[in-house]
Amino acid sequence: LRKNGYAAYATAAAAVAASTATVTFLEEEDVVHPPHYPWRHNGYFSSFDHAALRRGFQVYREVCASCHSLQYIRFRELVGVTHTTEEVKQMAKEVDVLDGPNGDGEMFERPGKPYDTIPSPYANKEAGRAANGGAYPPDLSLMVKARHNGLDYVFALLTGYGEPPAGKEMMPGLYYNPYFPGGAISMPPPLNDGGVEYEDGTPATISQQARDVAQFLNWTAEPETEERKKNACKYLTVVAFLVLGVGYYKRWKWSPLKTRQIAYVKGIGGAPGAH
Repeated sequence: LRKNGYAAYATAAAAVAASTATVTFLEEEDVVHPPHYPWRHNGYFSSFDHAALRRGFQVYREVCASCHSLQYIRFRELVGVTHTTEEVKQMAKEVDVLDGPNGDGEMFERPGKPYDTIPSPYANKEAGRAANGGAYPPDLSLMVKARHNGLDYVFALLTGYGEPPAGKEMMPGLYYNPYFPGGAISMPPPLNDGGVEYEDGTPATISQQARDVAQFLNWTAEPETEERKKNACKYLTVVAFLVLGVGYYKRWKWSPLKTRQIAYVKGIGGAPGAH
């Protein structure tokens, strides 16, 4: 038993060592880490740029939605963030949603409603793989949280396409991007200058589109961010008053004890046993 236990331990240790070596190779040698960009909403008391979120949703809808889904986001969550209630209702109506079964036990299609999730471009993963050469486009709802320094990663990935360096051979159907593990990605460059026409007249350069959609995906990953910051301010204010109250109560309660004077008076007739 002891021998078998040592063998199992050695096997596990070897597996851990091998996996660690692989991760180290991918992190240190085969991928370029994205630089850190200054995002204004990362401050403790900062909020999202909601104009950028609206533009980012437009980029997602016109560019990314043809391949990638947002399965954890419902139309109604966009209200007050990127669009008004009426705009969201109209946007949802433009989508046909499979619902049911009805009274006859059959599925049916109906116009979308604000409580519906943003539809996926594919009926299932197999359809997605078949349409993309075997590679299934991942859902983008939590992409920013699923990657290390996800916000910087998304921006760097979208703007990092280029020609491969000398000696780097690319297989057919792959594109060089140093920020993707291995440097070869099956997704072609999705953004082009002027690829979308922003409603507010902002020039739609590649970097602008990447910046906007990265911020939008940051919001989809953490839609409660602004509410959490507001609550934190409220809670910290209450805690500050509690600390002041506790400090005042402590001084009031202990001041008689800390300021009293203890005097030792010699007893009458001297100390006991003196005679």
